[in-house]
Amino acid sequence: MEQVGPFGDGEGEENDRINSGATRHMESRMYQHRQFPGMVRQKAYIFDGVGNYYIKEWDLTEGIGNEFCWYHVELPKGNQKLAQSAQYLIDVLCPPLKLQDILSLVSNGPFCGHVDGALVFRVNSHGPASSKFTFRIAARVTQNSVITVSLGRVPRLGFSPMGHSLLSEIPSVESTSNNKDEPKEGIPRSVSNLVVHIVDTHIDHLQDVVTKTEIELDSVELELDKGGFALKKQMLDDRRLPKMLLDLQRLLQVIAHGEQVFPRVKEKCASKDWFAPEDVNALEELVGRLRRLKDNVGFIVNRVTAIQAGLDSWQSEQINRKLYYLSFLSIIFLPLSIITGVFGMNVGGVPWTGQRDPELKDGFRNVMFLCLAMLFFVLLCFICPHLYTRFLAWQRRRAMRRSWSLNRKSFLRRTVGFQERGGYLRI
Repeated sequence: MEQVGPFGDGEGEENDRINSGATRHMESRMYQHRQFPGMVRQKAYIFDGVGNYYIKEWDLTEGIGNEFCWYHVELPKGNQKLAQSAQYLIDVLCPPLKLQDILSLVSNGPFCGHVDGALVFRVNSHGPASSKFTFRIAARVTQNSVITVSLGRVPRLGFSPMGHSLLSEIPSVESTSNNKDEPKEGIPRSVSNLVVHIVDTHIDHLQDVVTKTEIELDSVELELDKGGFALKKQMLDDRRLPKMLLDLQRLLQVIAHGEQVFPRVKEKCASKDWFAPEDVNALEELVGRLRRLKDNVGFIVNRVTAIQAGLDSWQSEQINRKLYYLSFLSIIFLPLSIITGVFGMNVGGVPWTGQRDPELKDGFRNVMFLCLAMLFFVLLCFICPHLYTRFLAWQRRRAMRRSWSLNRKSFLRRTVGFQERGGYLRI
């Protein structure tokens, strides 16, 4: 095993040298039967419970006493399907995990419950694995071990002897002391600390993506303020804002899954005697932080919707302006087309319009009268339904007025008769 924090004195280094040959033999035997070697990134840690840790071999064993182990699997962020991801996990986690345990870690959707005696929770979104707005984090927690599965690199999740994150270039918290035997700050001292660390880094990852989205949205607004016709048209053609809205909806889905899962994780962990009360309170604070993050994403969605509405309004104005120019041109050329059409008519072949017959010398005038008659008939067809509708409305109002007058006279007659005869009015 590679030593990162001091586990004791020189005794540990001697044991490492003695067991190095057996460790290499066991690793070669484990990797020999894999179907997908190198397809997933994996890292194993063992913590001594006082602030020190080792990078250990991948054997999926649990810690003893105050020691606990953490095994992390990083699935590739590609276009593979869910079944392919399950095959990758089976390759690295089976045995000792069963198929039911592996499916509970890799399946999509929110989940929190006990599977085969271990607490399993996951926040896996349904989006494509290649999208940067698709987040998947799952964990299997026991008293002395934690197994986590993530999609892609999660910043600040793991630990490295160089002071850098296991899955990113962002530096982790280091001890300021020069004494190598002192425990390092930020290193989990219990399984409950490790669970809080995993949830915290997941929410930090979401916060980073939200911050980048806000920066991108600010740049879009600045471009729209300074840009002209070409930029706005290019943005509409690229459908940049609708794509951003779709990504934000995926992000809201992940946050909503976290709102469902993490409170249940807190409730189930609070019933465990090995889960520290201060870590339960830390989980409660993280849930509140997740809800505030959801409100922030909602504000961003409203901003994107407002910008898209402004672009749609601008596009409508451009279309209306083009239609105005087209209408102006039609106003100019329509009289000309009418004049050329009228005076370009050849009425020689039309009956009773013979130009050579002295009795029918007014054939052109007859054709014009015929055109006017047809025009009047067409206008009458459009006007008659309106006149017929108004006539029906007038007749309906007249009938209602007449009915109200008859009812009033009948009511007065019955009332006067009641006052003369005395007694009750029949209803």
